[in-house]
Amino acid sequence: MTAPVDAAALAQLIVERVAVGVFTVDERCTLVQFNRFMEQHSGVAASAVLGRNLFECFPELPRRWLEQKIRGVFVLQNFAFSSWRQRPYLFAFAHNRPVTGSVDRMQQDVTFVPVKGPDGAVIAVCVTITDATDACLSERASEQASAKLREALAEVEKLSVRDGLTGILNRRALDIRMRDEFARFRRYGSPLSLAMLDVDHFKRVNDTHGHLGGDEVLRRVSALVAAEIRDVDILGRYGGEELAMVLPAVDARGAAVVSERVRRVIEATPIAFMDATITVTVSIGVTEARPATTDVNGLIAEADEALYACKRGGRNRVHAFGADPN
Repeated sequence: MTAPVDAAALAQLIVERVAVGVFTVDERCTLVQFNRFMEQHSGVAASAVLGRNLFECFPELPRRWLEQKIRGVFVLQNFAFSSWRQRPYLFAFAHNRPVTGSVDRMQQDVTFVPVKGPDGAVIAVCVTITDATDACLSERASEQASAKLREALAEVEKLSVRDGLTGILNRRALDIRMRDEFARFRRYGSPLSLAMLDVDHFKRVNDTHGHLGGDEVLRRVSALVAAEIRDVDILGRYGGEELAMVLPAVDARGAAVVSERVRRVIEATPIAFMDATITVTVSIGVTEARPATTDVNGLIAEADEALYACKRGGRNRVHAFGADPN
């Protein structure tokens, strides 16, 4: 005949053998239970701590926080919980996972369980410590992968709209933005100007300093222009050595002022390349959208015509469409 199971002995066996830390304290925080998991990971034998105050045995514990948790269980007579996301660990136990730069201690979920006497009053609090290191590492790896994916997608998006040499908008993205701004002009009637900028004698720069020198000139000119316009303005590489500035809410007079400021800054800023210093100038043609302007192509044609007037007039100047060339 099978002997009856000793429930108390079985429960004690489970507490001792379970892969979870278990310790129990009374209302004065005196340790009345300290299982094998706690012994193995703390390096302290149960016999050395039972009957003693928890914080005297382990002064490194976050005393104020832990006392509040334990006191709360006694007062509310209910469970309490703390995740590794809120507090990475209670006891600074080592973990047995590969060394990582992000986790140097066992990550722990901590549960506070009320232990009630025959009359239903809480007489002790049993604290369980679950090793959550794997969950932590998995979540962080997932977050890192997601972050890398977001970075990769952002880079792809950047490459799809940015010119590889200058970093400003490429022709495709520039065309889209110009159409958007022109549609806004047609809808609301607010001013819109376009300035086409061309580096003077760019072929001479390439012939003298090579294509690498020409590339450096385009990079620096683009950066100088970008620094002189507003955040709401649009700067893109239209083609070759030609840049376009789309200036929302700016009329032709204002666009000419901005363009003249850009022209002067570029003229006054020598560009260092290898052992040489390259001085460049630019010509800028400006136009403003008008009710009679039918589409973006018409706006571009007017800016180009103004730009050609700059070239005919000797370069290194700003010219507005329709203005007297002289």
